[in-house]
Amino acid sequence: MKSITINGSKRESVGKKVTQALRNAGQVPCVLYGGDNQVHFSAAELAFSKLVYTPNAHTVVIELESGEKFDAILQDIQFHPVTDRILHVDFYQTFADKEVTMDIPLNFIGNPRGVRNGGVLRKNTRSLRVKAVPGNLPDFIDVNIEDLKIGNKLYITALATDDFTFMHPDNTVVCLVRRSRAAITVDEDDEEGVEAEGADAAEATQE
Repeated sequence: MKSITINGSKRESVGKKVTQALRNAGQVPCVLYGGDNQVHFSAAELAFSKLVYTPNAHTVVIELESGEKFDAILQDIQFHPVTDRILHVDFYQTFADKEVTMDIPLNFIGNPRGVRNGGVLRKNTRSLRVKAVPGNLPDFIDVNIEDLKIGNKLYITALATDDFTFMHPDNTVVCLVRRSRAAITVDEDDEEGVEAEGADAAEATQE
C-alpha cells in the first residue's frame, strides 16, 4: 500500500486553550495510539489533504521534529460541523508483524453482461474492511464483474485471498445485477446457444 508522510511537532500540553491556539495557527492536534505510550503531536492542516480528501487508502509515516518516526494508519478524524475543517486526528501505530484492520476501496472491473442486456448494476459498497499485516494491505481490491448476468450476485467469498481476511460475513453481497423493465429475458449468449442447439438438432433429423 502507498504511504503518505506527515511531518509534525510533539506537544506536551493537551489543554483546550493550547489546542485552540494550534487550530488558529493552522495546525491539527493529533494523537498516536497503539504503541507503548500515546504520542501527542500537531501537524499542518494542509498535510492531510492527500490522506483525508481522497477515496484511496494509505498507510502513514509520522515524522516528528524530535527525530522520532512512526508507522501508522488513520484511525479516526473529527470535522467542524459548520466549516468542515479538521479538528482532531487519531492515528494507530502499526508494526510489521502485527495485523491491523482497515477499510480498502474496491476497484470494479468490466461492464457486466447483465447490464449490456438491460439490467442495472447495484453496488452495495465502495470499500471492504480487511485485517492484515501492514505489508499485505492492498491499495485497492479488484472486483471483476464482467460475467455477471441478470439476477447474479457477487459474494465477498469470491474475493477471498491469503493476503488478508475480510471482516464481513461470508454471505455479504458486494454487488448484483437487477432486472429492469428494459432487460432482455435471456442473455444474448444463452440465446445463441439455444439457436445453435436447434440447428444441430435439425441437421441430425435431416440425416
